[in-house]
Amino acid sequence: MFNKALTSKLYYLENGCHYTHKFYDKVVFGKIKNLTGGNVRMMITGSAPIAGDILNFLKVVFGCPIVEGFGQTETSAPASLTGFNDPKSGHVGGPLTCIKMRLRDIPEMQYLSTDENPRGELCVKGPSVFKGYYKADDKNKEAFEEDGWLKTGDVAMVFPNGSIKIIDRAKNIFKLSQGEYIAPEKLENVYV
Repeated sequence: MFNKALTSKLYYLENGCHYTHKFYDKVVFGKIKNLTGGNVRMMITGSAPIAGDILNFLKVVFGCPIVEGFGQTETSAPASLTGFNDPKSGHVGGPLTCIKMRLRDIPEMQYLSTDENPRGELCVKGPSVFKGYYKADDKNKEAFEEDGWLKTGDVAMVFPNGSIKIIDRAKNIFKLSQGEYIAPEKLENVYV
């Protein structure tokens, strides 16, 4: 019964319908929803990207929208958020109204803003972005481009609708002896 309910709700979610189902929510998912008090109307996630299939699973199990965001301490928390009723998972939405975003090409990693879906290091600017590190000019030169854009260190891909997906890290990369660049996160994922 659980698999049939899950499959049915995932189908309706992915086709832009609803997070809820009168019968399945009461009979199958009610006990799970009651673990959080039964009154959850929305959830928010951030910190690290969640795989789209896991996010969809959580949406249908708890029967509520889950908003995913991207931000850093340096951006005063969120810089982008998904729409409240966005049925698609796997992205972190578009920029908030107080944030400007652009991509910086990283040719050594083959991420270019001229790609079919533009890719590159995500840079942000706006009134919610911090002005710099206190008495640390060397860190400021590393963190900011000359025209004041903060380099987040995250590689993003931009979809045609303006939403972004974090796909890699620009910082913390190593050049191997054969000239290839690799992020330690990729190695961690292989061994974990």
